[in-house]
Amino acid sequence: MKQNLKNPGTWNRFFYMLLFSFCCCIAEALLLVIVVFQFIITLFTSTQNSRLKPFSRDLSSYIYDVLQFLSYNSDQMPFPFSDWPGER
Repeated sequence: MKQNLKNPGTWNRFFYMLLFSFCCCIAEALLLVIVVFQFIITLFTSTQNSRLKPFSRDLSSYIYDVLQFLSYNSDQMPFPFSDWPGER
């Protein structure tokens, strides 16, 4: 346990986890704005905004990638340390 507490890799991951937690909160708020906007557009025009659909898909994939990293299901750090989900 003492060796784990002194392991710089563990602390580096902790700081990246804090950073990605903050990024995830911002991304979730942005996705919520897009959801509300899409609903309002659909309510008034009966169609979705086709330009927002790819971005919202990529943003939700980014949030998934962040959650995979935060929950230790992936060791690959999300964007900007890897490609944006739409570029894969």
